[in-house]
Amino acid sequence: MRNLIALLIAGQILMSCNQKLKTTYISFGGFTQGTTYHITYESIDSIDYKDEIEYLLTEFDTSLSNYNPQSVISKINRNELDKIDMYLNVVLQKAEEVYKSTNGAFDITVAPLVNAWGFGFKNKEKMSDAKVDSILNFIGFDKISIKDSIIIKHDPRIMLDMNAIAQGYSVDVIADFLEQKGITNYLVEIGGEVKTKGLNSKGKTWKIGIDKPFDNNFVPGENLQAIIKLTNKSLATSGNYRKFYERNGVKYSHTINPKTGYPVTHPLLSATVIANDCMTADAYATAFMVMGLEKASKLVEKLPDIEAYFIYCDENGNYQGKATPAIQELIEEVE
Repeated sequence: MRNLIALLIAGQILMSCNQKLKTTYISFGGFTQGTTYHITYESIDSIDYKDEIEYLLTEFDTSLSNYNPQSVISKINRNELDKIDMYLNVVLQKAEEVYKSTNGAFDITVAPLVNAWGFGFKNKEKMSDAKVDSILNFIGFDKISIKDSIIIKHDPRIMLDMNAIAQGYSVDVIADFLEQKGITNYLVEIGGEVKTKGLNSKGKTWKIGIDKPFDNNFVPGENLQAIIKLTNKSLATSGNYRKFYERNGVKYSHTINPKTGYPVTHPLLSATVIANDCMTADAYATAFMVMGLEKASKLVEKLPDIEAYFIYCDENGNYQGKATPAIQELIEEVE
């Protein structure tokens, strides 16, 4: 009887200890895909997953990086390989979905144009109307197809640019890894694309800063336009204020319209998209920058589970923000 009572008491003490287990928030960062990454998560066992996460990021890079000459996508662009892997298959499915819903504003076959204008993985070319027209002949997602994990390019000059979608997908890959470890409170950020779940170390909703989109604002977080509360969602921002060049008084932005073949020139300066997954947010942020404020505002109203915050320049040269209704209660604009 005494042994039974002792066991019961010990069991109660153990249960009490388990209920009071202390957790710690672990943070680390590094470099990947030509940019930086930062990860914070709550851990019961204080395990640092940095090595495993960096292995995943390296594996991801060997699939989808246009800047890695030995990656799957680089070999496909050089017509040395036609078999796609798991990562590329997922991205191609999402890319086709967004291509169709944006009527071609988002198009990963834009790579030859991006390269020609000097924003890709090849040297800039001398551009003219005739040059643009010649490149447009092999631009269009409808010019590729997939059959039995084999990609079929209808023209060997077709190349794929994953920069507007792969980074967001890499955030999802790392977030999925953390969730498989049973982690329920985390923030994953890669190159400004973010996914969060649960709460931060202070027990509050994660807050994400949106940079003010003035030219050459190269330091993220130093000059903010707005702050957005984000939990259990993903966020991606696309803008023309960091990647551009000027020639003969003309500004050329890195956002290329795959239909016209030219860099966009409208007053929309940045588009921030909130979605359930970061790959979707990343793709639509780029598409909205191609479309411009008016068309993007109309489209986002029709898209389920997609919210957006646009920063544009008004006729007086002042920055203005426009948010979909669901974001308005989550956003705080910075004076």
